Amino acid sequence: MSTDPFAWLISLEGVPSGFAGARDGIDVMLRDRGLRRTSPELTAESLLRGAHASAVLEGSASSLAQVRAGEGDEIARDAVRVATELLSLLPVLRRQPLQALARIHTLAARGVLPDEMLGRPRPGDSASRLRGIADLITAPTQAPALAVAAVVHAELVTAAPFGSHNGIVARATERLLLAAKGVDEKSLVVPEAAHLALRPAYESNLRGWADGGPAGMHSWLLYATEAYSAAAEASPLVRDAE
Repeated sequence: MSTDPFAWLISLEGVPSGFAGARDGIDVMLRDRGLRRTSPELTAESLLRGAHASAVLEGSASSLAQVRAGEGDEIARDAVRVATELLSLLPVLRRQPLQALARIHTLAARGVLPDEMLGRPRPGDSASRLRGIADLITAPTQAPALAVAAVVHAELVTAAPFGSHNGIVARATERLLLAAKGVDEKSLVVPEAAHLALRPAYESNLRGWADGGPAGMHSWLLYATEAYSAAAEASPLVRDAE
């Protein structure tokens, strides 16, 4: 019996080819545009755009211009605080994913939840669910890195292990995984903006994943292949060149 926790998705119709196509699109974008123009400023811009989109998905009413000017609402400020420190957590995610997840939540929920709840799972089975998600992050697998990021994202949203900001944590972890697994080491694609642009499908497919049925999980993965293609197009490497 396979010990690969992602083995079940490799044979799903349209999933391997969909993720392969999305990865090719990301690679082409980074190669054709990124090698000539990559800079820390572009990474910072990608992170800012991602923070804004993630905040809107979490309920923020702030515009990108407001967030850029430091005038966003509380949820937007929470998301920006996560984005500012996110890439520094790369080595932590690789070695101690539970610690990385706790730190992301602490950044997101600071000032919202009591200090004793920051980075800590809710009562009940949340701790075991969170450990299971952390195990997925470091598990050896033959599955595409994009598929791993998509599954971890969906698991964090639907498990909702923390007392608040689970969506922001999930989307930040997804972005961090793309960097950690070598898909987008400089964090130039903007998956959060893709999810916002595809919001009805994003939210519908997350509900399908939460139901736990094979069809819902399959649909989420197919959605994710589309979203990652859109994430490449949302990169400032592309947008700023238009």
